[in-house]
Amino acid sequence: MKVMRVTVKIQGRVQAVGFRHFTLKTALRLGLTGWVRNLPDGGVEAVAEGTREQLDEWLAVLQEGPPASRVEGMSIHRQPADGSFDRFEVRF
Repeated sequence: MKVMRVTVKIQGRVQAVGFRHFTLKTALRLGLTGWVRNLPDGGVEAVAEGTREQLDEWLAVLQEGPPASRVEGMSIHRQPADGSFDRFEVRF
């Protein structure tokens, strides 16, 4: 199966609500590699590599977010994977 990369920026109430941990946990469950971090503007950015099916499921779950969050917008950029990640992690 072809591996792809997705960069996603999420806006809304997504900081101080467990969103990074939720993103990490979901990525690990789906077998994705990459990272997630908070942005200075109050959003969250994540980059993940996996199959189209894995990434589509991940994005659908992120759209919902954890219970305390409120996702108001997501920008998604798809590109070819380069295999530069060996795990999924939270970056600071």
